[in-house]
Amino acid sequence: MVPRVKLADVAERAGVSVATVSKVVNGRYGVSKDTIATVQQVIDELGYAGNLSASSLRAQQTHVLGVLVADFEPFSAELLKGAARAAHGSGYEVLSHSGGDTHGWERRSLARLGGTLIDGAVIVTPTVLDAETVVPIVAVDPHYGPNRLPTIDVDNFEGAERAAAYLLELGHRRIAFLGGRNELDSSHLREAGFRHAHAEAGVAVDGDLIRECRYAPERAAEVTRELLALADPPTAIMGANDLTAIAAMEVAQEMGLSVPEDLSIVGFDDIPEAGLASPALTTVRQPLQAMGAAAMRMLLDRIEGREHAEHVRLDTELVVRASAAPPRPPTL
Repeated sequence: MVPRVKLADVAERAGVSVATVSKVVNGRYGVSKDTIATVQQVIDELGYAGNLSASSLRAQQTHVLGVLVADFEPFSAELLKGAARAAHGSGYEVLSHSGGDTHGWERRSLARLGGTLIDGAVIVTPTVLDAETVVPIVAVDPHYGPNRLPTIDVDNFEGAERAAAYLLELGHRRIAFLGGRNELDSSHLREAGFRHAHAEAGVAVDGDLIRECRYAPERAAEVTRELLALADPPTAIMGANDLTAIAAMEVAQEMGLSVPEDLSIVGFDDIPEAGLASPALTTVRQPLQAMGAAAMRMLLDRIEGREHAEHVRLDTELVVRASAAPPRPPTL
């Protein structure tokens, strides 16, 4: 491992005292502009990074904002891109952190990072979170829905309703739904939208075709095999997210079915993998990067004391690609 660059290393290279380097690093008075320029050049050359925790305890500010996620997967990665872009030019750096997909990961992450490494945080799909936290936070798509925290989300009900209505308009009457996680507000809204589209079309929902897959591709693959083995299988499948929809597509193709000729499939999210699937996945687009950017702007407003909305709900869009078509006519 390369040894960590120390203040003494910078001082020796710049030809000044350690005390002078410390003044430059901490922005204190008593150093000439020429000396500051020399020391800063050496810092850049050597890659010196001060002790952020120690300096933050002195200054009560780190100028670093966190984007905390349970896991780095396509959904959170797109949000992170938008959040990082919104932070450019703000004077704050962005630290991304994965807390692990276990109950209460947000509290543990904030306890470790808040106040010593980060001045605030955007937290993606938190499961449990208190309104009173050590640093300002903004929640993106929280499990429990808009509550006492500043929140960014999308219209999950309308997006799911539109996707289900599209399949119904194509002529499908047996549509399976690969649901998300029962404890999530977004999951309930997407299933409600799916059911409402059927009610509006006067089509009964077969409860056997609605399954909880917890947004997990492995579970979706297992459920898809069960659904396609039914005596009267669905002619279309709607995934509550893109990863489950893509898993269903792969299983159908492994079973010798053609998508969309034998089975139509739609998803929800529009992660990059959706457009790369074969065939390209029809899906409900969440403006993921815009959500991340909106959350970061809201967080900056909170930290800087500016007025901001407590809840921002963004619209979704149905993106029609190649994975859905009218069902095959029944054979005589």
